[in-house]
Amino acid sequence: MKRSMRNWVKNENVQMTAIAFATAVGAQFKINPFREDYFRIGLGVSILLFLLMIMPHLSYVKTGILTGIANLLFQSADLINHVQTVSILESMRDNLGAGVYYVVFAYGLSKFRHQFHEMQPLLLGGLITCIDFSSNFVELLLRGMLSGTNIFYMKEWLYLLVVGGLRSYFVIGLYNSFAVRQMRLLHAEQEKRMEQMLSVNSGLYGEAFYLQKAMNTIEGIAVDSYDLYRDLREQELNQYSQRTLGIAQQIHEVKKDSQRILAGLLKLYDNEKAVNMSLSEVLNFAIKGNRKYSEMLNRKIEIRIEQQYDCDSPYYIPLLTVMNNLIANAVEAIKNDGTIRIRVLEEGADVQFVVIDSGKGVPQAKRDVIFEPGYTTKFNEVGIAATGIGLSHVRDIVQSLEGRISVKSAPQGEKGSSFVVSIPKANLINEDGADDAFYPDRG
Repeated sequence: MKRSMRNWVKNENVQMTAIAFATAVGAQFKINPFREDYFRIGLGVSILLFLLMIMPHLSYVKTGILTGIANLLFQSADLINHVQTVSILESMRDNLGAGVYYVVFAYGLSKFRHQFHEMQPLLLGGLITCIDFSSNFVELLLRGMLSGTNIFYMKEWLYLLVVGGLRSYFVIGLYNSFAVRQMRLLHAEQEKRMEQMLSVNSGLYGEAFYLQKAMNTIEGIAVDSYDLYRDLREQELNQYSQRTLGIAQQIHEVKKDSQRILAGLLKLYDNEKAVNMSLSEVLNFAIKGNRKYSEMLNRKIEIRIEQQYDCDSPYYIPLLTVMNNLIANAVEAIKNDGTIRIRVLEEGADVQFVVIDSGKGVPQAKRDVIFEPGYTTKFNEVGIAATGIGLSHVRDIVQSLEGRISVKSAPQGEKGSSFVVSIPKANLINEDGADDAFYPDRG
């Protein structure tokens, strides 16, 4: 039922009929600029113009014809209702010009419909004013021929031109406001999709980086296994050498499968067409995501940023991965409410990213092992250790950019911990080696 209703609403004939009806109703709110009572200026033209501009897919001429017929019927009925001595034919004769006006107006608009979005508003307003004035001229000419009245009043014609101009520019202003709102909504939707895409890419980057490191380890194990096989064969320990060869072959298969997975992940990153993103944008996405994360954990955390340095970098995905994890760790370190401060500053030839939280802090004894593989302080309700990229992989990503990461206590007088990432400025903006973060060990 709902689908049928949506299809009915999307039907172009239904839309054109609705415009014709809305215009006919709007035309009943009118003013009379001429001495005679038969010529009126209503809201119908403004409604028709606005609706045609926001629905350019419709046939302007067909819509104009339907609108002309609807207005002829509405205004004729209105005249008969107010002047009961007027016959139906007389009423339709007096209002035929109004119907023709809408046909001529829509026809004139159809000749320039594809140029509306390219024209400057002032020029577009002038063009529509001319179309409006020409349509009024045809209407008055037809009225004069049918009723034999004098239509050439200079003062009234000037008034008609002014009203047409005001009406045209008012509708264009309204349309531009509508277009700006639509663009803002579209921008907000695109920004939301960008956040989702960056969040996914950031997670995939960490997994791809980890997989690359694991493949290097697998390669080493495969080589050692094969060397062991040869040693055992030379010592004529055939039973053990064959088992070792089987293990080496299985490891080689695991390596090939890992290579296929990594190749699929790397297709998400087009290194031939590197796109840059500013550090401020990276931080903005990281902060937005982690504000939502803190709300999900029911924690009242204020995240502040002090940015003294900014630049565009092709390494926005690894940087976002690093900052996402450091800020998420800071959120998890705070029990109920607290503050996270993020600082970006220039220190000589380096750029420093500092994440300071008001959590429980990192004990001095654990600062030497916190970046070691397998180290975690996070366990779920049943005691299973947390998974994820971990600080060891954050450290590896930072080191792939020839940077350093360290942890220390929060500044004097504050509780919590401070993670400091230092990366050479030259490495942040250098696009030539943008894929080195995936291949830190290759020569």
